[in-house]
Amino acid sequence: MICFAKLPLKVSISNIQDEVSSITESWYPHLNTFDYQGNWEVLSLRSPGGASSTIIPDIVNESVFMDTPLMDTCPSIKKITENLRCPIMAVRLLNLKSGAKIKPHKDNELAFEKGEARIHIPVFTNSGVEFYVEDNLVKMNEGECWYINANLKHSVVNNGESDRIHLVIDCVVNNELIKLFDNADKTSRDEDYNIAEKLLIIEALRLQQTPAATDLAAELEYELNTFLKKI
Repeated sequence: MICFAKLPLKVSISNIQDEVSSITESWYPHLNTFDYQGNWEVLSLRSPGGASSTIIPDIVNESVFMDTPLMDTCPSIKKITENLRCPIMAVRLLNLKSGAKIKPHKDNELAFEKGEARIHIPVFTNSGVEFYVEDNLVKMNEGECWYINANLKHSVVNNGESDRIHLVIDCVVNNELIKLFDNADKTSRDEDYNIAEKLLIIEALRLQQTPAATDLAAELEYELNTFLKKI
């Protein structure tokens, strides 16, 4: 299981910084108030239904992911989503203000091995930001591209004097993303292998009836059969 990974994706961070700094739209407070202290704000560039005010990255009422009007003002960010060459779900800017902290929490099912990957690109950060995945301090610099296994416990604190703004992209795992991860600098660990859960994931992927989901199901099935041969 991949805990976190630095991905080999080129980013024109100065252009992105200019675009983000030019945004005049008001930011929205993050809705999960139980999970943080201080100020944590969100802007949506791609959301269910395509509304900028929709800051929760989950499909509801049969909506589909669409670019918001804000995406048109951020061509460099749009280019990154295209370069990933995978289906893109939510795209958001998350601003953790100075002195704010995100409490330890998990985002269930949001992991590469479960078919979804959350990618973080620091747009603005500082040396006082501490991002933990379980007990690992992950140092992310401006312009770098990181995958975080959000299904694991993670937390963030901004001890610096400036805002920490991350571009956060939720992706559907396909063959192109798998290739990108193959060349990444990964930190992994063995996971508790739940055979029943793995079978359910394989079945759910096959029900999607898409080439990417079918390929991932085949890969997980091969992995499962390899594990079973060892026991």
